[in-house]
Amino acid sequence: MPNHIVVIGGGITGLTAAYELNKRAARENRPLRVTLIEREPRLGGVVRTLRQDGFVIEQGPDSFLSRKPETLLLARELGLEEQLVGLNPDAARSYMYRNGRLQPLPEGLSMGIPTRVLPFLGTGLLSYRAKARAALDLVLPRRTALGDEPLGGLIGRRMGREVADGLVGPILAGIYAGDVHKLSTAATFPQLLSLESRHRSLILGMLASKRRLKSPVRCRTGPELVPRLRGSLFLTFSSGLGALVERLTEELVRQGTVIRQETSAWAISPAGESGSAYRVTLSDGAELHADAVILAVPAHTAAMLLKGRSRSLNRCLASIQGVSVANVALGLAGRRLRAPLRGSGFVAPRGSGLRITACTWTSVKWPHTAPPGKLLLRAYLGHAGDETHCGLGDDALTAVVLEDLGRILGEELRPDFSVVSRHPAAMPQYECGHLERLHGLESELLSQWPNIVLAGKSYRGTGMPDCIRQGMDAAEKIRLR
Repeated sequence: MPNHIVVIGGGITGLTAAYELNKRAARENRPLRVTLIEREPRLGGVVRTLRQDGFVIEQGPDSFLSRKPETLLLARELGLEEQLVGLNPDAARSYMYRNGRLQPLPEGLSMGIPTRVLPFLGTGLLSYRAKARAALDLVLPRRTALGDEPLGGLIGRRMGREVADGLVGPILAGIYAGDVHKLSTAATFPQLLSLESRHRSLILGMLASKRRLKSPVRCRTGPELVPRLRGSLFLTFSSGLGALVERLTEELVRQGTVIRQETSAWAISPAGESGSAYRVTLSDGAELHADAVILAVPAHTAAMLLKGRSRSLNRCLASIQGVSVANVALGLAGRRLRAPLRGSGFVAPRGSGLRITACTWTSVKWPHTAPPGKLLLRAYLGHAGDETHCGLGDDALTAVVLEDLGRILGEELRPDFSVVSRHPAAMPQYECGHLERLHGLESELLSQWPNIVLAGKSYRGTGMPDCIRQGMDAAEKIRLR
């Protein structure tokens, strides 16, 4: 009998894991059956692209980091490389809402760390006292203690509390919809720990990193980008990120993967018969006998599926909480705005008086996402400590966004359409010590549930490249007969 691997979760992690399992079996000349279980009627998880009337509307993430090679390698393998699109260079500038208006972020910020003196000194986002305090990073000694540290603690210790809360926090913690004083630096931005360890100063370390990136002899970790894409920090596909989901799905069907949508896994239990390791009980009453299982689902779902075997394992999984977020896309005619939109959009720090946390001028940032003469904007709501948007209907949520944007732009917006997208408990909170707890969790899982592998954004990164990498790694961890 061939190996039978069940992949639970049809997001980008689960799709990649199933694809890589089939590739590995073919490479090693092993017989293999793969079954993919997804509770929703569609695949892709939070990766959703809506195409309507010439608009390309992302309902989840809108791009991926070009410096992380996993998405690029997969796109090349699936024949999507020609669809890759880089950021509009004219939209390089970003803003922060502060003191009732949009103020440009100082040029030269890298991960929120200043690398150019004059733009940083000239910004109106920080007080003179805060700028002087930030300069102490150049002379302060490095941290002697080992181990993890909250992101806000690291930035505050090196550059001061005002910089942590008023500049770096809204930029970096906003990616996770998290609290800068609770998020684990090791799990979210380990580069910052490395910069202090190697260079003592975050500013000096970031300057050294930028020089190294500009070096013509630097080591490349991913595929060479075509010239038109090399200057872009972020990339997407001309038909949207959903193109990757669609191509992966086509490949899985071609490989012979059984895909069961609108079906939930209800329980996993050890199986003693037929040589199978596990019995997977499904919502339709069916039972699958599997030699191994990849759980590409949120941690709280994994906890439910593995309940009863180990209390400590269940507690650890259940402790990885997710924050609910939402976004509202607005399509409108560009001529309806009195002033053109500049840059890529803005972030709004907590306490700014706005309900939205950020807004992207999507069609300025990515011109292919709207027809000529039209604009596409996307506003975001929800973060740790504020999920009040969950109690609002779509019309009320859109009204909140229009009120905030009208206040910022100084005019009433009358969109042709709006698209509300909700992502319940979708942003995992990697609180301080996350990686250490995760190591213990995986060790216990290996002893209690051998050949069950966890993967996905609850664990080691939330971006598309991180989730693809975890899917690839999960496929390699499975022991095949």
